[in-house]
Amino acid sequence: MVFTAADFKAAFPGETHYVERKSGLGGKALQDAVVAFSNADGGVILIGVDDSGRLVGKELSQAAAESIHAALAEVHSPGRYEVIQLVVDRIPIIVIAVAKRTEGFAQASNGRVLVRRGPRNTALIGSDLREFISSRSLGRFEREASGVPLADVEDDALATVRRAFGWSDSDDLPERLEERGLVKQHRRKTTLTVAGSLLLLDTPRIVVPKAFIEILRFREGATEYDRRTEIDGPAFVQIREATRLVMDELGTEMVVLGLHRHELARVPEVVLREAIANAVAHRSYELSGSATRIEIRPHSVEITSPGGLPEPVTVKNIRETQAARNPDIITTLRRMGLAEDVGRGVDVMQDTMMEELLDPPRFEDLRHAVRVTLPTHGAVSPRERAWVRELETRGDLGPRDRILLVHAARGEVLTNSSARALLGVDSVHARQALQRLRDGGFLIQTGSRGGATYHLSDAIHPPLGLRMRRDEIEAFVLSLADGGPLTNATVRAQTGLDRVDALRILERLTARGHLIRRGERRGVHYVKPSTGQGLDFGRGTPDGQLPS
Repeated sequence: MVFTAADFKAAFPGETHYVERKSGLGGKALQDAVVAFSNADGGVILIGVDDSGRLVGKELSQAAAESIHAALAEVHSPGRYEVIQLVVDRIPIIVIAVAKRTEGFAQASNGRVLVRRGPRNTALIGSDLREFISSRSLGRFEREASGVPLADVEDDALATVRRAFGWSDSDDLPERLEERGLVKQHRRKTTLTVAGSLLLLDTPRIVVPKAFIEILRFREGATEYDRRTEIDGPAFVQIREATRLVMDELGTEMVVLGLHRHELARVPEVVLREAIANAVAHRSYELSGSATRIEIRPHSVEITSPGGLPEPVTVKNIRETQAARNPDIITTLRRMGLAEDVGRGVDVMQDTMMEELLDPPRFEDLRHAVRVTLPTHGAVSPRERAWVRELETRGDLGPRDRILLVHAARGEVLTNSSARALLGVDSVHARQALQRLRDGGFLIQTGSRGGATYHLSDAIHPPLGLRMRRDEIEAFVLSLADGGPLTNATVRAQTGLDRVDALRILERLTARGHLIRRGERRGVHYVKPSTGQGLDFGRGTPDGQLPS
């Protein structure tokens, strides 16, 4: 965002009920402002503007962003916030926009509760604090009594929870379950809470009508699913079974490079399990009319969880900010090894997809639901992924190194600028990545300092399809057709492309009239027009294969 000085002064003439100025990144003062705005009507914090309104400037560098997120991570239940860069007459400042909390209230790391009153952040004490908390307090639905007695729970489910928490046989089980929010005393009986019902009952839908996972499969181009599966049982059983079923449905990519076979997961299992566990653990069970849904589509897996993101989490800050709508459920799932430790779930999903050279997961807050999309196809082909996997036997490769090598293998000459764009890092980190690959013998450096360029080492030989431009590959495929009928398998063997990419090349050449398609199914082949008129090698054998 860009402002002139005049427009900025008109928009933010001074500190008000909605605006606070700060010249620097003071952690405690920043926390207080966020808490106060969260507990009032929201507002903006202008960092890089002193008390008099003079622009002293503050750039939103990577270090500054990390400092802001670290400070606000210590705030208890802040409102949703967004951090952006604003430029006023070429002077950068940081803007933190804070939304009003609609559920509960925020507290500073030292426990203080503040509200914004005019241009000041005011701490509440005494009767003011009691009245405020009473008006904003919110009970957790997962701790409501379900009406199902503990005695109705099967021994196997209780044994699973006992092992997960490491309780001994001598421990008072009802007492331990109550400590974890899974049971409560209700009308002089030990009754499961909603969380306890979801984790311990074979049919939790008797408490929450749609507390199950439904899996829908869609074929290419279809708007209606052709198969629907419901997965019931305790939440931990649902997560395990849904993960297994989806992994089986997706299958793997089999790539052969020379003498080596590589079996590549279309979605890493740890990513899929974490996405499903998050959907089950963080969904709003008060929205009992919707199930957790998994849609298996030709190019992605979509996981939809009822209820929007819990405050203060947004799609933009989802990696840096944590909040649990149902902490009792997520804690139990973590003890069972079905969810990552607090604050690491999204990190694991994003980092693992990057390590496997797959497109990143996409998060959408639909207000009534949260959707996570896991792509099964991306800009990096399975053949390229397999090649990078073979390179790892020559030396250590970090997650960010892999994508640089793929682009170098495609014939690109890398620079600090292109590495920054590919990796999304600053100049220092880009230079370190390039030099690490140079020192490991993967890249060759030409030039120095600002003029340094990097290309793939001659000692590394990627498949032909990775070394050539698309027009070069097409010309090479046409030259192969000079020797007779051409098949998808022949193109794959000669270029190293995968089945889909080879088919795309052949179809492009056919559409331009450079090749003619003959035969059906397994007998499909391609010939040049000068040699292909009137020929049909797809006939003459029972299965339609080419004659020997």
